Amino acid sequence: MLISEIKRVIEQVSRDKGIDRHILIKALEEALKSAARKKYGPKIDIEVQYSEETGELEVFQFKEVIEVVEEPMLQISIEEGRRLDPECEVGDSLGTKMDTNTFGRIAAQSAKQVIIQKLKDAEKDAVYTSYIDRKGEIINGIVQRIDRGDIIVNLGQTEGALPIREQVPKESYRRGDRIRALILEVLHESRGPQVVLSRTHPHFLITLFRTEVPEISEGIVSIMGASREPGVRAKIAVASSNSDIDPVGACVGMKGSRVQNVVQELRGEKIDIIPWHIDPAKFVCSSLAPAEISRVIIDEDNRSMEVIVPDEFLSIAIGKKGQNVRLASKLTGWHLDVKSESAYNQAMQSGYNSLMALPGVGISLADALYEKGFYSAEEIAKATREELLQIRGVDESMAESLIEAAQAAVEQDAAPEPEPERPGEASQNGQPAPAEDEAGARPAVDPAASSTAHTDGPTKEA
Repeated sequence: MLISEIKRVIEQVSRDKGIDRHILIKALEEALKSAARKKYGPKIDIEVQYSEETGELEVFQFKEVIEVVEEPMLQISIEEGRRLDPECEVGDSLGTKMDTNTFGRIAAQSAKQVIIQKLKDAEKDAVYTSYIDRKGEIINGIVQRIDRGDIIVNLGQTEGALPIREQVPKESYRRGDRIRALILEVLHESRGPQVVLSRTHPHFLITLFRTEVPEISEGIVSIMGASREPGVRAKIAVASSNSDIDPVGACVGMKGSRVQNVVQELRGEKIDIIPWHIDPAKFVCSSLAPAEISRVIIDEDNRSMEVIVPDEFLSIAIGKKGQNVRLASKLTGWHLDVKSESAYNQAMQSGYNSLMALPGVGISLADALYEKGFYSAEEIAKATREELLQIRGVDESMAESLIEAAQAAVEQDAAPEPEPERPGEASQNGQPAPAEDEAGARPAVDPAASSTAHTDGPTKEA
């Protein structure tokens, strides 16, 4: 390769691939060293230098000056050394310029492999450096090919991959189509494309709004969260630092122009824009819109809420296949259990009845328990004695008896009902099973009685 060609190739590759020219020069130097060692052996002492002015790569071989030469490739006699440098002495190292044309075909092929590998490594480093700070940005590209369902996108300097898991299910692309996607990840070591793209990530939706709404980019309106079911529906929560600016109106735009631009990019995905509120209950109520909320019961410890809605709004609050409540739960970060008013009232009545069924609990005590948040016998069973002592009219002995009675009631409800035995079947001790009374309960049998004991009188079938 001519000198001018070496300079031209270095400049062109550096410009096209975005690789530092010093990295390319070092790759060429390493390649020539590899070629020399391939030709003359690994022990040879060589040095490669590149001249910035002339663009020439020079290879120098260094030999040790000794009295008697034993290895001609590594040593030079004092007489020959003084012909090259009259001032040299034994033990010095003299360098002579090598002719690279003598390296041979195999050595040249080895040099070529080194250059290719060094260029690949340098290109990966350049791509990583260029894109690592752009994570979270939206980038434009052109569909180049589809590889096992993954879309390979030409980004200019490099290729990006849009994996099948990051694609919206109903979207389809062909070669040559323009595509916008979020830079999700940048891999340093990768056999395939290093830049991983996404069109399903919630941050893609956030970044699209940041592009369309100037108030967001200016910091007046903040996006507090987003949740998506890609291609179908999404929710985004916004807040404003300026009381004069409506965050929802800013995101919708005049006649819905801003939100429509986002919807078009997402191929018709429906977007609910929700005002964020510091009160989690109010925020949850907003996130379940357009359903009306009757009341919210908060469980801080488990970070869950029981949301009660009018019967006619139950299907709206839950949404198609539970979509609305699922997105609201992701957006707010709370586990939501949506119930209709009729179901809630029925559950409350059942719980109240279970309190009244406990020994020693009358209407006044049941109301007192209700006021303190104990809505059923199950909740009494989980309570501590200290918690029950805070209720008026409850002392230590009553608290313990209430807890014991509630636990027994819960265990009885949880126990599986025994299967009714057919007439004439034998019991476990080989005798006829005792008959049930009219209420469906079996008469008690004294365990001290003989194993042949049986009930007197005629038996009845349940």
